[in-house]
Amino acid sequence: MTNQIFFGDNLNILKNLPSASVDLIYIDPPFNTGKSQKRTQIKTTKSIRGDRIGFKGTKYETLKLGTKEYEDIFDDYIEFLVPRLEESKRILKPTGSFYFHIDYREVHYCKVVLDQIFGRKSFLNEVIWAYDYGGKAKNKWPPKHDNILVYVKDPKNYVFNVEDIDRIPYMAPNLVGPEKAAKGKLPTDTWWHTIVATGGKEKTGYPTQKPLNILERIIRASSNSGDTVLDFFAGSGTTGETCYKLKRKFILVDKSIQAMEVMSKRFSHIMSNIEWKGYTPK
Repeated sequence: MTNQIFFGDNLNILKNLPSASVDLIYIDPPFNTGKSQKRTQIKTTKSIRGDRIGFKGTKYETLKLGTKEYEDIFDDYIEFLVPRLEESKRILKPTGSFYFHIDYREVHYCKVVLDQIFGRKSFLNEVIWAYDYGGKAKNKWPPKHDNILVYVKDPKNYVFNVEDIDRIPYMAPNLVGPEKAAKGKLPTDTWWHTIVATGGKEKTGYPTQKPLNILERIIRASSNSGDTVLDFFAGSGTTGETCYKLKRKFILVDKSIQAMEVMSKRFSHIMSNIEWKGYTPK
């Protein structure tokens, strides 16, 4: 199974991908927050001069390993997105699905644009991914969710593998009986899931990295084994790792050298299954 990772401007790369060639597209573009997105990797070691206190008062010293950063500022955000969204529709197969991951600042503008490109009848869902981590505003309701807009190329013929979706616990198991409670329920359009933990084994150090379980739910539901999945804001490569686990082919695109470095490390164990375009892994 050959997978591809492209280094470069995604619009140019999208224009060269064949029409009706991809089964599923997931993208997590910059959110246009108006700020730099930054992630500093650290390592802690035991030290009597430590600046952190751990279990039973043990002291740890913090060592900074490096910082990854990109600018998330666009004056013409919608104009930036439109040609890429138009290419997405062209590239999708007739039964394909498109997942667009964004936040509350831009979601309403983006939905209007996506309705125009894909058609309002092709709008399937708005998934709310809710989490509860990090600082909380004191002057408003703290924003702790992302929005994922889901479109299909053909609203009468698309992939949705309901039997392959992970089940979650009932919030009130006593109301549904022991058999249903043991089986669990299908997720709704509101997903409660933590972000990638700062010290978790998933963490790559790349800003805005998304959890594997979120991508696994999407890819299981909206593609089949052997299908091709495209992510042209690939970042740390979470889509690719999930595809490899689930036996899907992946095409990843990013113009950040830091993203390429993170992915080359992340995929070091499967290099023989990847064709790199425009970048030589170190």
